[in-house]
Amino acid sequence: MSKAFLQVRTVIVSDIHLGTPHSKVEEVTHFLKHVRCERLILNGDIIDGWRLRRGGAWTMAHTRFIRRILTMIQKRDTTVVYLRGNHDDFLGRLLPLQFERLSLAEDCVLETPRGRYLVLHGDVFDGVVKNMVFLAHLGDIGYALLLRLNRTYNWIRALRGKEYFSLSQAIKAKVKQAVSFVGKFEDQIARLARDRGCCGVICGHIHTPADKMIGDIHYLNSGDWVESLTAIVEHHDGRFELVSYQEFLAQFPAARIAAAATEDADERFAATAEARLADILIGS
Repeated sequence: MSKAFLQVRTVIVSDIHLGTPHSKVEEVTHFLKHVRCERLILNGDIIDGWRLRRGGAWTMAHTRFIRRILTMIQKRDTTVVYLRGNHDDFLGRLLPLQFERLSLAEDCVLETPRGRYLVLHGDVFDGVVKNMVFLAHLGDIGYALLLRLNRTYNWIRALRGKEYFSLSQAIKAKVKQAVSFVGKFEDQIARLARDRGCCGVICGHIHTPADKMIGDIHYLNSGDWVESLTAIVEHHDGRFELVSYQEFLAQFPAARIAAAATEDADERFAATAEARLADILIGS
C-alpha cells in the first residue's frame, strides 16, 4: 500500500521557470502536495522574470503552485526560504526580507547532522550571466527555441512508439564546451563551500542534477522542473537524496491519489493571501 506522504526534514527545488510554457508546474505542484517537510527551499529561477518581461504567460497552474506554497506555510507550519536566481533577479531589490515563515535571501546555510551545507542558486559562478547579461538573454532565447523543437521532436518519437529524448541534455553531455563549463562550475562552487566552512553545497542553475563528492565536499544539484524534474530532500537522519519525479510517481501516483477535502480547503484558505504575494514577487 502506498504511503500518503513523503515525510522529510527539508525539500530543495529550483529552476521551475513559472511564466514559461516549458515549466512542468503541475508535476512540481503534485510533488509538493504529497510531501510533508519542516523546511522548503526554493533555490532560484522559480519565477522566470526574464520571460514574463518578454511577454510570457502566467497561467492558473502557476497560481496553483503559489497557493500550494502558501498552504505549506500557513497550514503545514513549513518554513519557506526563497533564494534569488538570475531569472528572478527582480528579488534583488527586496533582499533580505522576512514574512513570518517566508524569507527571501541570497543564500543560506543548512545545519545538518552531517555538518553545514551552503545553499545558493549558483549563477554567481556563471561568467556570462554575471558579466554579459545580453548574451545570457540571447542564450535563454536559444534554449527556449531548443525546448520548442524538442517538444515537436518528441511528439514524432511518441507517434513511432519511442521514449522521450532530451535534445538539450544530449547537447550538454556531448558538446565539449558545455561539459567543460559544468565541470568548472561544480569545482568553483565546491571551493566556495569549503571557503565558507561547509562540508557540502546545494545549488541549481545549470539544470544538471547531481549527488556526488568533489574532493571533500558533498556536491548536490537539484536539477530543474523543465526537463529533469528532480529535487533534493534531506531525511530526518541527515541523509540527502536526489529524488526523480518519475520514481516519486511510483509511490505517489497522480491519477490514483485524489485530493482530500481538507487539501481543497487548504487551497481556498491560502488563496486570500495569493494576490498579496504575487504583488510582492511579480509587481515589484
